[in-house]
Amino acid sequence: MNLKVGIFDSGIGGFTILNSLLKTRKDVEVFYLADTKRIPFGGKNFEEIRLIAKEICNFFVDKNLDALLVACNTTNACALDIMENNLKVPCFDLINSVSGIVDKQIIGVLATQTTVRSSYYKNAINSKKENTIIFQQECPEFVSEIEKEKLNLEKLNYLSELYLRPLINKNIEELILGCSHYPLIYDFLRKKLDSNITIIDPSVALIKKFNKFFDIPKTACYERLFYENVEFFVTSERDEFSNKVKFWLGINKEIRLVNLRSNV
Repeated sequence: MNLKVGIFDSGIGGFTILNSLLKTRKDVEVFYLADTKRIPFGGKNFEEIRLIAKEICNFFVDKNLDALLVACNTTNACALDIMENNLKVPCFDLINSVSGIVDKQIIGVLATQTTVRSSYYKNAINSKKENTIIFQQECPEFVSEIEKEKLNLEKLNYLSELYLRPLINKNIEELILGCSHYPLIYDFLRKKLDSNITIIDPSVALIKKFNKFFDIPKTACYERLFYENVEFFVTSERDEFSNKVKFWLGINKEIRLVNLRSNV
């Protein structure tokens, strides 16, 4: 029997979690919700994010989920309790998952404005690893650029330099990609950093935690990913999202339009 898994994000960032999941197991049925009408989440305030989280729970409540994978760091930082309390299923989040695998002393975090200002990453890491020095960098323009149908490579290169430079100047030893969109531009970021700086994609830690909870007979690694059991839902721009699914995942899938009913 397949596990029913919900994944939600403001847009395509959750593709990083989806792919990390499908690389390790096939016994899942995935409901992927992208709240494209309100993207980006990273500049919204605390109360707005909590309201959105409640509406996202309303969408998933009749899906009979076995688990929810929280693909949005901003919602993770502001409203994890809402999702846990409303859905009553295991909720696997990026921040608490990755905070347990930090290995070095001086850590850099790239994230949205709201995630940085919540200090959730700092608090989570420090609770598990004392004496860690954490430098956070807000990246207000990354998500909007990554979400474009045609990537502006020159702009992404410029932004990568702009956001990484302050962290490089702090002599960081590890870099956490604190927004699920950022692993999609891993190559841009890797080229800006010395090879001795480790880049951490929190989606990998999240899926390891998920797979430990929902045991699988053996650890697998599938070179070809199967999306047959994945359903996609968006709150706007269905055709545009379909193009992004084709570009980033290499598949053609039906995209369903849903209304989460909010003025936020």
